[in-house]
Formats: sequence, structure tokens, C-alpha cells
Amino acid sequence: MLIKHMQCEKNSLDYFWQGCQLITQSGLRRYVIVPLLANIIIMSLLLTWFFHEINYLLQWGMEYTPTWLHWLGYIMSILIIIVIVILFCYFFSTLTNIIASPFNSLLAEKVEQRLTQQQISNITLVAILKDIPRMIKRELQKFIYYLVRAIPLFLLQFIPAIGHTIIPIAWFIFTAWVINMQYSDYAFDNHKISLKRTRAILYQNRHQSLGFGMIISVFTMIPLINLIIMPIAICGATAMWVDKYQYQVDQLELDFYD
Repeated sequence: MLIKHMQCEKNSLDYFWQGCQLITQSGLRRYVIVPLLANIIIMSLLLTWFFHEINYLLQWGMEYTPTWLHWLGYIMSILIIIVIVILFCYFFSTLTNIIASPFNSLLAEKVEQRLTQQQISNITLVAILKDIPRMIKRELQKFIYYLVRAIPLFLLQFIPAIGHTIIPIAWFIFTAWVINMQYSDYAFDNHKISLKRTRAILYQNRHQSLGFGMIISVFTMIPLINLIIMPIAICGATAMWVDKYQYQVDQLELDFYD
């Protein structure tokens, strides 16, 4: 099994396509339905609000643009919209994941079971529903992790020049990291691995983590495709767990992170 792991040379895009394939497989489709429905309902409501408010949000952002930079109006508008879209996408993802977290965990378990051909646990939907308070607590921990880092980034937007050039790029990279952590965490959580250890393992594989997160971030911004991106991301991230991350859990030294 270790030899198979060492021979695995998949990249982030490979795992994204594997996620696309997995959600269509017989036996897994029924575990995709509930997260998919949650995604569609919440996305539809938030998109309606977003397009209704986008002009107001854009004007609000331009009010904080220094006068001497108004000649860059078009570029500034695009950058402001990018930041708003990134914030919207992550807020949407967080809200959806909190609601659908029990079903996302079940989907990750069934995907791992399919890929390993082994019974992972005796987890049932009833058992997962009983575990909802702990799952919600973990989702909130991830949200707090995001906020603590997002607030300084948000404030840096108001620094002339830097705020409208470097910060949008930093937002995209940071969001990609957090989105990858979000979807990878279901497989880790199914094995009761702490969020701290999960982040450490993902950091060890930061290039692949960021690559996968960037792919998911881009597709999250595409209408219609963003409705099915959540189960695809969970399946792809779980495949990474099976091929790579599970072998690193016992080997990881956390001294640096303590």
C-alpha cells in the first residue's frame, strides 16, 4: 500500500477531475444530492442579493479610493469587484458548509471507502446527525481561523497603491488556502484528527494545497458550475487524503506548530 502511495504522482488538477468523476459514480450519487441541494438553494438566494447590491458595494469601495488614483477608475473597479467576489464566495462556502457539514462528512467517508475498498467505520447518518454540535463547533473554528487573518487583509485594502494591487492577489491566495483546508478537513475529521494537525499536514503539502484551492476558487466564481463545486471539491480532497495525507498523520512532528 505504501508503494502504491509513493508511486502516486497526481497533481491538483488531476484530483479536481477525479472529483468530477467520483460524483457521478453509482453508489456515491445519493450522498451528493443533499450537499448539492443545499448548495443550489443557498447560492440562488445569495446570488440574488449579490447582484442586487453589487452597484452599491462598488460605489462604496470607490469612495475610499484616493482622488489621485481616480484615473485608474476602471482597473480599481475590477479589483474591487474581485475582492467582493472572493469575500462573497468564501462567505457562501462557509454558510453552506455549516449547514451541509453532516452530509459532507458522510460523502467523504463513502468516497474513501470506495477508493480504498475498505470499511472505514460504522458511521451511519443517524450517528452523524447526533454529532452535529461537534461538527458545527469545528466549522466555527475554521471560520474564526479565517476571520483572524481576513480582517487584517481587509484593512490593508485601504492603504493607497498596495491595497488595490497586491492585496487582491493576497486575498486570492489566502482564500485558496482556506477553501482547500475546508474541503480537505472532512476526511481528516472523519478520522478524528485535530484541526491543528490537519493544518500542519496541509502546510507540509502547501503547493498542492494551494493549487487545489485555487482551482476550486476559480470554479466557485463561475455561474452554474459553482452549484456543483462543493461535492466535487470534497471528492477530490478525499482522494488526496487516500493517496497522500493519511500516510503523513503519524509521521508529522507538531513541535514547530505548538
